[in-house]
Amino acid sequence: MIGRVLTLMWKEFLELRQDPRLAGIILVAPVLQLTMLGYAATTDVHDVPIVVVDGDRSPQSRELLERFTASPYFEVVDEFLRPDEVDPSLASGRAWLGVIVPLGFGDALQGQGPASARAIQVLADGTDSNSSGVALAYASGLVSEFNAALVAEQVLVGGGGAPGGINGSVRVWYNPELVSKDFMVPGVLALLLLLITSNMSSMAIVRERELGTLEQLHVTPLGRLELILGKLLPYAVVGFVDVLLVMAVAVFWFEVPLLGSPVLLLAASAVYLLCTLGLGLFISTISSTQQQAMMTSTFFFLVPMIYLSGFIFPIENMPIVIQWVTTIIPLRYYLVIVRAIFLKGVGFHLLWPQFAAMGAWGVTVLALAALRSHKTE
Repeated sequence: MIGRVLTLMWKEFLELRQDPRLAGIILVAPVLQLTMLGYAATTDVHDVPIVVVDGDRSPQSRELLERFTASPYFEVVDEFLRPDEVDPSLASGRAWLGVIVPLGFGDALQGQGPASARAIQVLADGTDSNSSGVALAYASGLVSEFNAALVAEQVLVGGGGAPGGINGSVRVWYNPELVSKDFMVPGVLALLLLLITSNMSSMAIVRERELGTLEQLHVTPLGRLELILGKLLPYAVVGFVDVLLVMAVAVFWFEVPLLGSPVLLLAASAVYLLCTLGLGLFISTISSTQQQAMMTSTFFFLVPMIYLSGFIFPIENMPIVIQWVTTIIPLRYYLVIVRAIFLKGVGFHLLWPQFAAMGAWGVTVLALAALRSHKTE
């Protein structure tokens, strides 16, 4: 049995070698795609164009607006005298945010004016809700820093103790700098592995059917299990090579910290490959041509998996019914595993539910594919 499987595997490798384009897709494309997506798939925002209105012209208002000018997250593109001049800049897209400091701001901070004059106004262009939300968070952080510095200065000038109340302290774990690259790049690893291995394996049986060689395999001594192993194991080897290449790019090029065990990550990838290769084999059993296999794989399986896995949209924000649907998507579990190993350094004792879910999914889809495959004994 082992000899026959190895012979079929060698046949698959020879076919891959004879098609240089296919070899390029399998080995070169993952590295190029990770490099591009690693830079493109980011929620970080820098140099946000803003316009400001200093209606007070006081030392306090200038100090606040200077914080926006000095911040690497903002770029002041214009300064106006009246609040109504902000709207055209937002409407034209020239600015994302408008910061308006009201008249009497400085006096109000010193307790000599109405409390309403303490409130600055931040207007945002909500067309791109994600980017505007991040920019607003940055603006809120600058205002909070200004408030903290102002309170500290008042305490020193007054010579008294610190005012009563809650002294909040925020600390971010696992990704202290909130760098979206560290979160997205491990997810891209999971995505690329799904796209490449499932597409390649989905065309394995179909290619034999198109070339007319499937009937020749039917009359050989190969059993059904041997045929499946001989067809899938070469792509499993290719999948592991892709995992190692992408891991190297993530760690050494993008400098994403790998805090957990690389061996555990490879073990998780093996279970994940069981799912992706099984899915590809199942697609090949319901497709007549390579084009049909590619279309079925992309539109009926891969695209829904990407949208519902949590890679783009948080699962917690989805309706309850859709959240239940996501439980049958293996990419969801592998994303949890790969991000936990990279950023948190956790072990198998915390990740075993995800391992079990992927394993059950892989065994089920392989069983369905085996039942649908027809082998003349």
